[in-house]
Amino acid sequence: MTRKRLLCALAMLMLGRLPAQAQNEPVRVIAFGAHPDDCDLGAGGLAAKYAALGHKVKFVSLTNGDAGHQSLGGGPLAMRRRAEAQEAARRIGIEYEVLDNHDGRLLPTLDVREQVIREIRQWKADIVIGPRPNDYHPDHRYTGVLVQDASYMVIVPNVVTDTSPLRRNPVFLYYSDRFTRPQPFRADIVVSIDDVYQKKIAMLDSHVSQFYEWLPWTVGELDEVPKDPVARKTWLATRPIAVGSVKPEWRDALERLYGPEAQRIQHAEAFEITEYGRTPSEEEIRKLFPFFPTK
Repeated sequence: MTRKRLLCALAMLMLGRLPAQAQNEPVRVIAFGAHPDDCDLGAGGLAAKYAALGHKVKFVSLTNGDAGHQSLGGGPLAMRRRAEAQEAARRIGIEYEVLDNHDGRLLPTLDVREQVIREIRQWKADIVIGPRPNDYHPDHRYTGVLVQDASYMVIVPNVVTDTSPLRRNPVFLYYSDRFTRPQPFRADIVVSIDDVYQKKIAMLDSHVSQFYEWLPWTVGELDEVPKDPVARKTWLATRPIAVGSVKPEWRDALERLYGPEAQRIQHAEAFEITEYGRTPSEEEIRKLFPFFPTK
């Protein structure tokens, strides 16, 4: 590197304008969900891939999940779900934080927005992931709104002054979803999780209260859940909510990113780049997501 380029790089580094991958530092990813287990469903495979390469991932649940069960609730359920989230994180080597907002009562208030801003700033995120603000569950919708509302404010010094602002806006992404109004999800980045699929199933398996009790109960399938822990984990891997099959509309992005390898991919997670954070170039995408074959 020439002296001029070196001085320029050092200046940009001091200003916080170089992305983590340009500084030979780990990529820092933070993902938000409304409930403990939401991040696992949307980005559990991606998190496992980053963690395996030594990058830093944190999952944050904006509520404590204290309403999501047919026979248990309140403090005891919140404690159980927090423990399940911690076990999920342990299984793949990431961090998991469960905030103490009530399940089913989340609103896009200033207080909660400031919680989100602090989380993003404290993590020094390069990538922020959240749901789109159109969904069947109000907590999911408002989580999407809260992350959107934080997306610019994370660089504003006079907001949430107790936590230093980021000097560079992260890349903000949406998880994939099935909703089509006001517009369908757009798969901008699709990552194969074939190599970590069993790790993702292991994460989901840790959320016993959800995947073996609450969610089967809501659809009248509680009697189908095997009692044996090994058998029920095998059963979970066959459920549509956990499979992570590649959707036809994701194929174009897969072929762009993986080339000929795309045809062999069976399990994947997809993400849409939002209009609210930094818009990465194709080159930066490949640096932030170091999983794709080199051209």
